[in-house]
Amino acid sequence: MNREANVLFDIPGPRARARNQVLTVVSGVILVAVIVALAWRLNTRGQWEGSLWSPFLEGDVWTNLILPGLWNTVKAAAVASVLALLFGVVFGLARLSDHWWIRIPAGAVVEFFRAIPLLILIFLAFFIPNKISPVIAQSPFGTFQRVMVDTFGWIFGIEITAGVITVPAFAAVVFGLVLYNGSVLAEVFRAGINSIPKGQSEAAYSIGLRKNGVLRLVLLPQAVTVMMPAIVSQLVVLLKDTALGFIIAYSELLQAGFKQIPPNYGNNVLQAGIVVAVIYITMNMLISMLANRLEARSRRSRRTAAKTIGTGTGAPPAAGMSVAGQTPST
Repeated sequence: MNREANVLFDIPGPRARARNQVLTVVSGVILVAVIVALAWRLNTRGQWEGSLWSPFLEGDVWTNLILPGLWNTVKAAAVASVLALLFGVVFGLARLSDHWWIRIPAGAVVEFFRAIPLLILIFLAFFIPNKISPVIAQSPFGTFQRVMVDTFGWIFGIEITAGVITVPAFAAVVFGLVLYNGSVLAEVFRAGINSIPKGQSEAAYSIGLRKNGVLRLVLLPQAVTVMMPAIVSQLVVLLKDTALGFIIAYSELLQAGFKQIPPNYGNNVLQAGIVVAVIYITMNMLISMLANRLEARSRRSRRTAAKTIGTGTGAPPAAGMSVAGQTPST
């Protein structure tokens, strides 16, 4: 245990270590007993029968249901993650602005969308445009609405016909994920930048950098390491929240694997749930591993780039000592 950990946590003595080992063994035995009891209970109800698991050994189940649902989940999560990160960076930096007319509206947007449940945002994105677009089409803004949908809406499959906007399930899910998770990430970016000691920004200002340069060259590179765990955690939440798309019939992994397979294969709800859960856990572990690798690489690059004043390889020589074989001056 290192010295920093000793400040916050006393090293346990022999009796405490023995007690901890006993508690660990007892907890492990209890956990194993619970798992065995649960498995036995499921076995008595016939939940381990091969007929309930056999559908997941068929290629058609994977190619027609699970893999397309997995692709829709990954697609929605990937698009929403990129847009949510952009949303978080823009509004997080806007909340740090010195101008009140930027800072206050940005804070209002972030707090508003953080306070609304994600499911409601998805519902609003899916149903509201279809209801209000005919009214807008008859107003002076009708042409503007049509131009905006034709220019940008096609990216997400949004269409407008006779003044009525139709939002596909994919666009509604991405819209809700971006607004909710982007607002949370905005707070993560703001808190991460504010966590850097003020001396860093003061030193940057003292050498003539403006605020843009201070943020871009000094604060953000240091804040990335601080923010990385929270960002990864929120991206994992975003990936899991794509499952809410089933409420508007978006054919993601939960909808395809958990809602469509059991009715057609002997009502194997438990088996389908286990398979879907394993897929989600695997994706989340891959995201965490990638983030840990990037964070470790970022730490190594900063340590390698750090140089002391002087020759760049160490501290400058003391007065009176020889340098590179030169005799000291007298």
